[in-house]
Amino acid sequence: QVQLVESGGGLVRPGESLRLSCAASGFVFTKYVMSWYRQTPGKERELVALISSNSDTKRYADSVKGRFTISRDNAKNTVYLQMTSLKPEDTAVYYCNPPPLDKWGQGTQVTVSS
Repeated sequence: QVQLVESGGGLVRPGESLRLSCAASGFVFTKYVMSWYRQTPGKERELVALISSNSDTKRYADSVKGRFTISRDNAKNTVYLQMTSLKPEDTAVYYCNPPPLDKWGQGTQVTVSS
């Protein structure tokens, strides 16, 4: 079955960086676009970034453009999200997802606070 295990979250100060990882299994990783979403309490899940199966195409939400970088290692079935210049409004639980599969991991909490 599909498994997605996110890690790398934590508590950081504004302006600092974090690198999230998502280890995927149970599907042919190399055939899927991978995406990162985030969610805060009471709000809908928001698409943050996505990357094509061969890494040729990357897309970002306007709110993170220029600060976040999505990448993937198909040999390790892992997708990453490098987050820099973090802001308090980036605080959320971050999830990876292989669209169009409606599969989600437990997420990893990112908290940006001084």
